Amino acid sequence: MSDEIERLLRRGPGEQGAQTDARAASQRLVARMLSEDLADVTYASVDSPFGAMHAAVTHKGLVRLAFPEEDPESMLEQLARRISPRILSAPARLDPLRRELEEYFQGRRRRFEVPLDWSLIGPFARRVLRRTADIPYGGSLSYAEVAAEAGSPRGARAAGNALGSNPIPILIPCHRVLRAGGALGGYGGGLQRKRLLLELEGALTPPLAG
Repeated sequence: MSDEIERLLRRGPGEQGAQTDARAASQRLVARMLSEDLADVTYASVDSPFGAMHAAVTHKGLVRLAFPEEDPESMLEQLARRISPRILSAPARLDPLRRELEEYFQGRRRRFEVPLDWSLIGPFARRVLRRTADIPYGGSLSYAEVAAEAGSPRGARAAGNALGSNPIPILIPCHRVLRAGGALGGYGGGLQRKRLLLELEGALTPPLAG
């Protein structure tokens, strides 16, 4: 047993320094795991106009971005099951994403540069979402167009399902896919958010007040 652990155990439970020492020890452990590359997935919350979203990255890139109402524990369980159980909270790892999201929501960024990890996305959905990722800022396609360009001309419904289960919304801009004729269609984050994102990008005109 290390001298540090023995010293912590000798402290009485009421001593104020115990929590501080435990916190410092935890921070050292996190730093060591990161420096020795022992975590396969790191996660943290990131701010947005919708509230705190939950994000996770791997060595490949951003693998998950969840809206505030999604259960972070369920997200972590999914990542542990499908990616790796070696998961660690490390807010600093998400700083590039925070910066780009902030710029996007302020109207100062039109293209995201953080790398993406497509590991949670199946073959057909990956074709749909890769085509979706190419829709430019302020642009849109219909579900049928996305399905056709993903190699399934009659697969508009399947394309809609793939878009609805997009694990990396906003960066993979499924909000830019509309029904034929310009109706909003569906959105995993809710139609109000879809409208707000499209208005931010100038693809929709906000309704007049009054």
